[in-house]
Amino acid sequence: MASLFSFRRLFTSPSTPMALPTTRLFSTTTAALARTPPKPPAKKPNAGKTVPRRKQGQNRSENYIRIKTLKQNMFSPAPPPLRMARLRYLRHWTIHRAWQLFRRQQHLAIEQERSRMYKGMYNACEELRKTVGPGNRDEGYLYRVAMEKKGIWGTEAIPIEYARFQTEYPAAKAWNHEWKR
Repeated sequence: MASLFSFRRLFTSPSTPMALPTTRLFSTTTAALARTPPKPPAKKPNAGKTVPRRKQGQNRSENYIRIKTLKQNMFSPAPPPLRMARLRYLRHWTIHRAWQLFRRQQHLAIEQERSRMYKGMYNACEELRKTVGPGNRDEGYLYRVAMEKKGIWGTEAIPIEYARFQTEYPAAKAWNHEWKR
């Protein structure tokens, strides 16, 4: 049997000419989807007019090179589709799907942890709202005091340098005693 992809076909001369395959060798991309090289734009005839060149020493902005690179790459053609053998494509697909599954599990775990923390804060606030305050204070006094934002903004507030997200581990230097406003 001399199939299109067999080794026997490489070392023997074909008795009948075969038609070209619809897919290219060692590729899962069809020839119609393969990238064709871009055609150079046709030059317009310059009707005897000369365009003055820029002065060599003209000042350019500090972002000139970055903007030039962005303009060059913004309109470049899309890269060709990945071309790989069937087994390599299968390995690529398997690894990609495994990575997606791992990321989804991570996102779900983070979402569940945040939901658990939110529910805990909500339940604590509800408990404060239902509790009668100290002395002759009415119900909800503790909740209102807890939700006040005194001492957060302004010159009498805690310095922003000490506002820090809660982490699983303490800071290397917990408090800077030499700090001055």
